[in-house]
Amino acid sequence: MAKTKSAYFCQSCGYESAKWLGKCPSCNSWNTFAEEIIEKGTINVPTWKSNSGNHRLNKPNKVEEIQSTTEERSVTGDAELDRVLGGGLVAGSVVLIGGEPGIGKSTLLLQLALNVPGRKILYVSGEESEQQIKMRAERITSQPKADCYILTETSTQNIFKQIEDLAPEIVIIDSIQTLHSAHIDSTPGSVSQVRECTAELLRFAKETATPVFLIGHITKDGAIAGPKILEHMVDTVLQFEGDRHHIYRILRSIKNRFGAAAELGIYAMQSNGLREVSNPSEILLLQRDEELSGIAISATLEGARPMLIETQALVSISAYGTPQRSATGFDTKRMNMLLAVLEKRCGFRLSAKDVFLNIAGGIKVEDPAIDLAIMAAIISSHEDIFISSKICFAAEVGLSGEIRAVNRIEQRIAEAEKLGFEQIFISNYNLKGLIADKFKIKIITVSKIEEVFSLLFG
Repeated sequence: MAKTKSAYFCQSCGYESAKWLGKCPSCNSWNTFAEEIIEKGTINVPTWKSNSGNHRLNKPNKVEEIQSTTEERSVTGDAELDRVLGGGLVAGSVVLIGGEPGIGKSTLLLQLALNVPGRKILYVSGEESEQQIKMRAERITSQPKADCYILTETSTQNIFKQIEDLAPEIVIIDSIQTLHSAHIDSTPGSVSQVRECTAELLRFAKETATPVFLIGHITKDGAIAGPKILEHMVDTVLQFEGDRHHIYRILRSIKNRFGAAAELGIYAMQSNGLREVSNPSEILLLQRDEELSGIAISATLEGARPMLIETQALVSISAYGTPQRSATGFDTKRMNMLLAVLEKRCGFRLSAKDVFLNIAGGIKVEDPAIDLAIMAAIISSHEDIFISSKICFAAEVGLSGEIRAVNRIEQRIAEAEKLGFEQIFISNYNLKGLIADKFKIKIITVSKIEEVFSLLFG
């Protein structure tokens, strides 16, 4: 019989210490250490395949002797989810989905469990009863395409027993913070429980080549709750974002071992579940009956997907001594940098003005290609002169006011042309290798920010 041991864990990052510490040496948080029992000597419980016999001892192999294989992907039936996963679901992968309460994480994965054609799926819930899940399933779909089994259980040992009897092809856990393992004597959701339960599910997924989806709670800071090692253990980390009071939801890839980590999927939350938005430019470009100042359209990229977004700016006289600078969906520090370029290089006096910036549609953009559109929208609001809704921009702006080239310019131009734009402003340096004749849209090349304002406002 093993002796019961205990250790102190940081509840923010999972750092382990033999004694209590006031300040975590890993994440510098104060008063976050809690004592947890890490080994129980009074109980002997089985784990996943713990008594399966002797295991083969792995030996090191040369790189050239290892046979290269391509991971086989299976289509989930959800085009947006497939795109974010990198083209489909990889066998044996563990996917962690985080998001705010009520954003639609359970709806997304229950919709997946009901709509994957011809697959046996086990949906494990530790938060809801079978009747609650049944009510949501009836609201989402009337004719399920998959064999979906519902299990309301929180013990990992009982879950693995049911998995061995059922042999599902996909396992969904809602949520990882509600599970507990008998190997750890602490409450569900604690650092040690989350780590142990995830390790058992990871071992199951890799040994059986069964994909596993985990739903994770988030903290008030927006990070996934539990130890930071949780994100390192899984193969893919997805973030489900959006405002609960609006219908649009964004599924963003943060980490992906089997694809690009910058993909984006957009959904619309409706009464019968989540609907895929195949053309996000439709929702990111607001329809208006008249031309308004302070609005400019930019061609951006999220992963491999080109999108046209509407940037809105409002410049007004400051009513207080210190002017306000506020940006929604864009980095405020970068906006201040662009305002400094306008002051220094173009002579616009904005130091005594309030400047407010908004990216329409509620998304966050980090692509520097929207710099030119943001500056154009700010000057449009400052001078109260509108920019034609048939003009868009795709260029980065440097500190000296030069217009810099951006990557994958042809995709941006093609998307603007498809949506009916007549002109697009790009950098002179993007002309290298660009076949402009194949586009019907008028391509205007500029090298300095002053050229842009001269062409737009005269």
